[in-house]
Amino acid sequence: MKLAVVGATGLVGSEILEVLDEHNFPYDELLLVASERSVGKQIEYKGKKHTVIGLADAVAAKPEIAIFSAGGSTSLEWAPKFAEAGTVVVDNSSAWRMDPTKKLVVPEINAKELTKEDKIIANPNCSTIQMVLALEPLRHKYGIKRIVVSTYQSVTGTGKAAVDQMMAERAGEANPPRVYPHKIDMNVLPHIDVFQPNGYTKEEMKMINETKKIFSDNTIQVTSTTVRIPTMGGHSEAVNVEFKQDFDLAEVRSLLESAPGIVVQDDPTNFVYPMPITSHKKDEVFVGRLRRDESQPNTLNMWIVADNLRKGAATNAVQIAEYLLENKLV
Repeated sequence: MKLAVVGATGLVGSEILEVLDEHNFPYDELLLVASERSVGKQIEYKGKKHTVIGLADAVAAKPEIAIFSAGGSTSLEWAPKFAEAGTVVVDNSSAWRMDPTKKLVVPEINAKELTKEDKIIANPNCSTIQMVLALEPLRHKYGIKRIVVSTYQSVTGTGKAAVDQMMAERAGEANPPRVYPHKIDMNVLPHIDVFQPNGYTKEEMKMINETKKIFSDNTIQVTSTTVRIPTMGGHSEAVNVEFKQDFDLAEVRSLLESAPGIVVQDDPTNFVYPMPITSHKKDEVFVGRLRRDESQPNTLNMWIVADNLRKGAATNAVQIAEYLLENKLV
């Protein structure tokens, strides 16, 4: 079984390799793939040196699975070429997410929709994944009418250059490299991705549209404000969800505790609640601050945190690949 990791030299690519190792993902040959400027580089992985190869060579090798984390333009150009060669592509970019012919998959929610005909599978946006995973058991029990979400997203979501900017600012460098339009250290930017004509950003619209697609329910009303904060380790979200029927708070907690991939951290009297610093390098989604919205009926407030490079990207992609193997879809 040949496995390709496309974008192996990036932040998410490095995380994918870590997750593959931790999950003991079964493969016979690993192909590390990147852009032309990285071809020929050596990456040491599991005690063995691997030479980075280019995209054309990777297509020619015909891997069974290729996990992409190389940006939207690369995915648009190269994912179809891999698919034509018989490779199943699991793509981390936004390129295919809203394509009606492609599945948008969080394994715990909708992996069962996958078939052998699915050659390009989209990995959802990091902030969408953690929210829908936490809402899934509650949606089945109570039904969802409306979601209001505000995010507090790590600089790692932008990439290594953003981390470099924050750390250079923190170190007091005179002219730090700039990825964001403003200083990020000791600041908060209500701006992730580009602004759209309706005043929302692309990141906000991703959360709105992807949530409806993953849940296969266009009746759910979603509104989003996405914010970049000077942290590393994970994304945080304040979610206010209005259900179609009333709920019992103890039952909500029980449903979440028994849901796959969820860890409940909800003991505020002892200062126990999810935080990015404690979600770092973890595969799970952490949920806390569970409380009834006292301003309107059937509405719950919750706080959701996950490592955006893990369940928000690498882990979810690896779990899709694991599902493909376990169900003999490759």
